[in-house]
Amino acid sequence: MIETPSLVDQYCHGVLRTELGLGTFETQLARTEGPPAPGTTLFDTQTGFAVRRWCPPLLGLEPHCLPARYLARRRELGVLEAGRRLLRGSGITTYLVDTGLPGDLTGPTELASTAAAEAREIVRLELLAEQVADTSGTVESFLANLAESVHGAAASAVAFTSVAGVRHGLALAPEPPGPGEVRGAAGRWLAGRRVGGELSDPVLLRHLLWIAAASGLPLQLHAGLGEPGLRIDRTDPVLLTDFVRATAGLGTDLVLLHSYPYHRHAAHLAGVFPHVYADSGAALVRTGARAATVLAEILELAPFGKIVFSSGAHSLPELHVVGARLFREALARVLGGWVAEGAWSLADAQRVAGLIAAGNARRVYGLE
Repeated sequence: MIETPSLVDQYCHGVLRTELGLGTFETQLARTEGPPAPGTTLFDTQTGFAVRRWCPPLLGLEPHCLPARYLARRRELGVLEAGRRLLRGSGITTYLVDTGLPGDLTGPTELASTAAAEAREIVRLELLAEQVADTSGTVESFLANLAESVHGAAASAVAFTSVAGVRHGLALAPEPPGPGEVRGAAGRWLAGRRVGGELSDPVLLRHLLWIAAASGLPLQLHAGLGEPGLRIDRTDPVLLTDFVRATAGLGTDLVLLHSYPYHRHAAHLAGVFPHVYADSGAALVRTGARAATVLAEILELAPFGKIVFSSGAHSLPELHVVGARLFREALARVLGGWVAEGAWSLADAQRVAGLIAAGNARRVYGLE
């Protein structure tokens, strides 16, 4: 039996504080541009079935109970008690929380209290830049305040994360933009921007990445599937190869988040470049009963000391549970199978499981 008693969730978000009805709950299960097929619900997905498998027992129900029964029990307990039971039943002992999503979500401190776990903040670069732009009157003050804000955030955050791939695509020029190029891009963006406007300018996105890379904190880069309508051909992590090569030797680790369906490409980059790590996160949540196959494909190429676990969860505590349970089950199935075949020893399998579940993340993010 392969055991992973402690999990470090190296990338997730907080959970909603509000009670949800059936329709609003379902919308959090799958990121889609429209309704499900007629006669079905968004529970009819790998993620939805995984929620029905793993979450009801934590609320005192039988596995695979109908969604209406599950949500009635959830409302009966109340959002706070249901969240407490779910998070504490996930087996996650440390959460690294991206606080950059909009909505009424719990922050690291509240999440840690609810889950009886530790939590640290991950700072989203684009949101930080947007907040600086809201309070900066000129291009010069914006650029100075931006550099100061990134430096200040590095003092308390555990990592930076970037959604440049979501906002523009990962085929960015690899080198840092020059000062004149940055000033010009900042001027154009600020002149046409309203308060709260999103940053998608490729020059400023590159500028942010290089400021963060100079901080020495790990830099997480979103790749693969993401927001509805996203052109995923623009988020293949292989498009980052030149940037990865350009940042070698700076002392900053790069963590390729999610990456599915390009998880093999992320694993390849982690195998080639010493400062690159592959995340096994949302790929497993999306693939549900097929999670072991996806994890095995990551293990084909990435060194075992270069793979990190995350749930990638947002809004629903159920997604933290599903991320953790699917990971544990997939890891036990894959590594246990290799032990049974005689390809691995049980001692080696247990050591590798500990690295992927928590040890690698503790090392990368300085959590020891």
